[in-house]
Amino acid sequence: MSSLDWLVITVYITLMIGLSVLIGRRQSNQDDYFVGGRNLSWWSVGISTMATQTSAISFISIPAFVALKPGGGLTWLQYELAVPLAMIAVMVLLIPFFRQLELVSIYAYLEMRFGPAVRTTVGLVFLISRSLMTGVGLYASAIVLSVCLGLSLEMTILIMGGVTIIYDTIGGITAVVYSDVIQTGILLFGILACIYFAMDTAGGLTEILTVLPDTRRQAIDWSTGLQGAGGAPFWAFVLGGFFLYTAYYGTDQSQVQRELSARTTFGTKISLLFNGIARFPLTALYVLMGMAIWAVYQESPELIDNVPFGQPDYMVPHFVANYIPAGLRGLIFSALLAAAMSSLDSALNSLSAATMKDFVEPRVKDTRNILRYSKLTTIAWGILITGFAFVVGDISDTVIESINKIGSAFSGPILATFIVGVLSRRANTGDIMLGLIAGVGGNLILWQFCPQIHWMWWNAFGFLMTAGLGCTLGFFTAPPADEVIARYTLFGAAVQRDPEKKWLPVYGGMVFYFLLMLGILAIISR
Repeated sequence: MSSLDWLVITVYITLMIGLSVLIGRRQSNQDDYFVGGRNLSWWSVGISTMATQTSAISFISIPAFVALKPGGGLTWLQYELAVPLAMIAVMVLLIPFFRQLELVSIYAYLEMRFGPAVRTTVGLVFLISRSLMTGVGLYASAIVLSVCLGLSLEMTILIMGGVTIIYDTIGGITAVVYSDVIQTGILLFGILACIYFAMDTAGGLTEILTVLPDTRRQAIDWSTGLQGAGGAPFWAFVLGGFFLYTAYYGTDQSQVQRELSARTTFGTKISLLFNGIARFPLTALYVLMGMAIWAVYQESPELIDNVPFGQPDYMVPHFVANYIPAGLRGLIFSALLAAAMSSLDSALNSLSAATMKDFVEPRVKDTRNILRYSKLTTIAWGILITGFAFVVGDISDTVIESINKIGSAFSGPILATFIVGVLSRRANTGDIMLGLIAGVGGNLILWQFCPQIHWMWWNAFGFLMTAGLGCTLGFFTAPPADEVIARYTLFGAAVQRDPEKKWLPVYGGMVFYFLLMLGILAIISR
């Protein structure tokens, strides 16, 4: 790292904090802090939503998966196939309710439909799982970036955590969204710069396309994942992925909170449409970056020596350190910091919102200083997550794998809780609680006793178990009050929705886009 690189990074951090101070002056209430006064543009919401998916781990690990990881290759592209289909479900079934009810925490809907016990249960699951995942993500990013920056692991964690806490606390969701937009631009530039310099070093695109081993060229693994298949079985990632992404974009506070910040329901839907389309090209750029750096790696003894055996995630950082000019190198490392902080800032604001709305405000009477309490809650979560990153230590790989599985164990059942609430006239509190317990319990049984079933399937199994039992029990118990059905289900006369007919061509286009992606992967795999 040269002095010029450090200057670039310092300027970037200063600009992020300055932006938050400027935005923070305009805040006067909780709506401003948590949902931007519901006045953000669709494009900023859409880019910010995608930014939370584009972490530093993505920048580092996707190219490493393509080039070096055992069982890796182009099959990573399968991760994106279900996204357009999931967006249709979110746009049709969930967004109209959340927008109409003017929610800040989406788990408030569960209390309106089922009662406080369901809201508290699901909200608590979100707080625990999201905070753990964010802490591990911060550690995993810092352990690689500390090598790149020449800093200790502890100092890297403190810089990432401290800067994010400052601008997130001061600027709220608006600062998060606009900083994510800037961070995404820097990250995209970093990807393109790495591709350009890798191509230039390797001898051009033709050389890159010819050196990737045949075993890594297959973009589709047609296995089901039900009988012990390897890393990315097609059917598990399409069918299980549909439920995972619907849950993530439709029932995860860290994502939906942005969608609630757009000016209109139309704007929210357009932001989701943008994500449904843009994620695949972005992932394709990561894949191309992995192919390009691989072409350099195999001809570079220095790069081979710098990547420890069994730790392919060091490939990209050492490529940047050795092959990117000073100044530009600092900008790319800023992109890595940006990507890591974009995941952290999203989590902090959503954890604060869920904590305040689902647990604090219902239990306090004095709301005069509620905005101040909200900011203090953001600081508290930031300190807890940063502190957790310090103690993850050598168990990080196990924790990452376990937390990904925990996410899949809960995503399907939580999604089913919302969908049953929207679509069922009969399911009540007891029905859905039993369904939720059965869905999570069934997934934990699969985890423990059926290791041959790929974890992506848990999203589908958990959904079907929860929804099936909840709806079935509804036929044998007393239905909810008529007022609840009228206001909080799709069948209610009180529900005001945009005419869906005008969106049918859009939904048809999303299905076509799914088929187009599938066709591209099939052609690549020939």
